[in-house]
Amino acid sequence: MTTRARTQAEAEAEAETGRRPEPGRRGVLAAGGGLALAASGLLTGCGGDTKGGGGGDRFRAAFTAGGSQETLDPHVAPNFVDQARAKALFDTLGTYADDMSVRKRLAESWESDRSGTRWRIRLRQAEFHDGKPVTAEDVLYSYRRAADPETGSPSQELLSAIDFGASKAEGKRSLVLVLKAPNFEFPTVFAGPGTEIVPDGTKDFRKPVGSGPFTYVSFTPGGTARYRRWADHWDGAPHIAELEIVPANEESARLNALLSGQVHYAADMAGASVDRLKKEGSTRLLTAKRATAQQLLLRTGRKPFDDPRLVRAVQLGIDRKALVRVALAGHGEVGDDLFGTGLRGYPDDLKPRERDVEKARGLVKDAGADGLEITVETSSVDAAWEAAADLMKGQLREVGLRLRVNTRASSTYFSEIKTKGVAAFNTTSTLPVSDFLQQRVRGGAARNQTQYASEKFDALLTRARTTRDEKERLALLARAQRIARDESGLLVWAFSDATDAVGPSVRGLRAAPPNSHDWARFDRVRLG
Repeated sequence: MTTRARTQAEAEAEAETGRRPEPGRRGVLAAGGGLALAASGLLTGCGGDTKGGGGGDRFRAAFTAGGSQETLDPHVAPNFVDQARAKALFDTLGTYADDMSVRKRLAESWESDRSGTRWRIRLRQAEFHDGKPVTAEDVLYSYRRAADPETGSPSQELLSAIDFGASKAEGKRSLVLVLKAPNFEFPTVFAGPGTEIVPDGTKDFRKPVGSGPFTYVSFTPGGTARYRRWADHWDGAPHIAELEIVPANEESARLNALLSGQVHYAADMAGASVDRLKKEGSTRLLTAKRATAQQLLLRTGRKPFDDPRLVRAVQLGIDRKALVRVALAGHGEVGDDLFGTGLRGYPDDLKPRERDVEKARGLVKDAGADGLEITVETSSVDAAWEAAADLMKGQLREVGLRLRVNTRASSTYFSEIKTKGVAAFNTTSTLPVSDFLQQRVRGGAARNQTQYASEKFDALLTRARTTRDEKERLALLARAQRIARDESGLLVWAFSDATDAVGPSVRGLRAAPPNSHDWARFDRVRLG
């Protein structure tokens, strides 16, 4: 999840690839949700039982869509809707458990040599929808394609660690991946967003062929995607005959479609909608606690945040409890400026970050920045951001900083904050801690938006990934994170809950973090 993943992930609300606009975790809250539903037929009474989503054996799920530039290319899957569609059509070598540890999927087994540079993978017997077997050559092609920066995979940086010239197939169902440097955390890549296995040579995804539980029927970019149950899936046939993933960009449109019985599943419900659904009572909420890291990115490579005193002043100056209570409507927990609370590799002995107005004010004065105006970038991409920005404006005024809020268009927000501004809101869904640090915090990483650079942090991260012993590896990751917590400019002010909602006839789904195996596992759905 991103991700979150949003790892998706990242799954997440990040348009790091620059390939097309990203609606993000909360969806684009611009006018058009009702129009999108109308275009998909949901507001026109298109047959079936309207009390159960439109049909007895047809399951309908409503997501925020990505517009007319959408594609079914699974290697370009930054949004939740992209990942849900990819999960229906394709499969990956591995899959994430809730804690982001990796479980087997298309891979029957994997093991490394003692150096951590050679990984031998054995594939299970599985077929693509056209009856051809999934082979080692398909894996090599898929990973080579996703590792190409031109493709835009969320996992590009992680896959680029593979030496494809030295990697090879050893028969139909076995391959060896050779890494450019040791990495005992490498199996996390097998489950990453944008690592789906496609047939060797695939370039056209207008009528995609995968090995997932559903086969392609039709798709309109920015519109409805339709799939049919595949009886020969290696993990068993889906319980439903048909799946439809429909666009509903406004949260209110998804909510109303669920309550009126036009869809069975409404993705990504936030504070007020969650409260309404709790009171309404006929639907069921699938809430993954603390699934999304709410961040304020402080660009340490630019003034004024090249001065660590001002980074520290902002960390101490904001009131995290008030932000959770108001901006998240209580649906979350305070953050301590580190990603991945509760996940494998997160340090569990941190002293909570407490607000200290006097200390923060003293740091601002020492930096000669009393009265300094700082612009923070925000957007309606996430329903919590604008409320959080308004709160922070008042909180930081108490420590001597003046916050000016610059609201950018949702459609271009993530591409713009990659290069513009000194502070910006962001979110990241559940991902393995080591992958997040490698992609978002390591110096020089393409997705390191705070421009943080620390030789000490990088060295610890490298030692962690090249250490064979699991206990020692996690201890090194914890040491690296403690450094980044104070210095990186990645201010995690809260972890918000991720909530989807399902209608009364739906069985087989459980609450799970975005990017994990059980999130949007529509092949396990039962109706009635």
